Amino acid sequence: MAATHMLSWARQVIRIEGDAVRQLEAQLDAQFVSACQAILTCSGRVIVTGMGKSGHIGRKIAATLASTGTPAFFVHPAEASHGDLGMLTPQDIVLALSHSGETTELLTILPLIRRLGIPLISLTGHPDSTLAQQADISLTITITQEACPLDLAPTASTTAALVMGDALAIALLQARGFTPEDFARSHPGGSLGRRLLLRVSDIMHTGERIPQVSADASVPAALIEMSAKGLGMTAIVDLQDRVLGIFTDGDLRRCLSRRQDLYQADMAELMTCPGIHIHPDRLAAEALKLMQDRQINALLVLDDTRLVGAVHMHDLLAAGVV
Repeated sequence: MAATHMLSWARQVIRIEGDAVRQLEAQLDAQFVSACQAILTCSGRVIVTGMGKSGHIGRKIAATLASTGTPAFFVHPAEASHGDLGMLTPQDIVLALSHSGETTELLTILPLIRRLGIPLISLTGHPDSTLAQQADISLTITITQEACPLDLAPTASTTAALVMGDALAIALLQARGFTPEDFARSHPGGSLGRRLLLRVSDIMHTGERIPQVSADASVPAALIEMSAKGLGMTAIVDLQDRVLGIFTDGDLRRCLSRRQDLYQADMAELMTCPGIHIHPDRLAAEALKLMQDRQINALLVLDDTRLVGAVHMHDLLAAGVV
């Protein structure tokens, strides 16, 4: 087959599904608002259910709801008839997906859902269908045609259902005032979670691992400390661990460029005051930005004026913050 034919078919699919999505905006009405309000006042979980391709879309909708502040999970309607209805409680709300609105497995469990007094939201392509008529709230996603040339395989209809589910999840997210920090708490293993939850105190070097010398320390003594701790710098502290300044690899290079006598000078003369530092309670992502803005590779960590740690760019890389 000619490549041009394949590209033409693919473009037609994208065009048809794009049209189906664009038509959704005009279909939003008071029923959508009612669905949002019902879910917001629900003290239980959103139970999403659907068969076949609608079931696959339902799983994704449930996952999106759960990750954006609305507790939800998917229940297979066929399994529900064989015991999984026990997962439902009277405090829950059901979101049922069926393009035809006549899916046998869904209609079978409707009386049981009604007996429990659980509110039912339908998501169908036919507002006159049994499922839509039985629902407390009916969301309609009418499409002109499927992208399948046989008008059989669920394509445009499932895409539209997915987008409507996303619209529902994001409307709820906004109504709840859901924040990036809330999102990170449900995604602790992801890069966003690491950026938004990890604190400087979680990754900083502490105790004997902090490079530090006194103000009267010589340059050789400071270099030995820097080499031993491997952070490319050392803090200059007084007897109470209060930070007086910092001496870095960059400071050493600048001293060499000025032909300064490194054997006669001590840290009090060569250190940078007061040095760039960060509080241990700050986000690790903030430490990263500070390093990038100042073009440095390490930071001292201070609790007020007292030295409590040190953090290097390598620590941020190892923690997955970068």
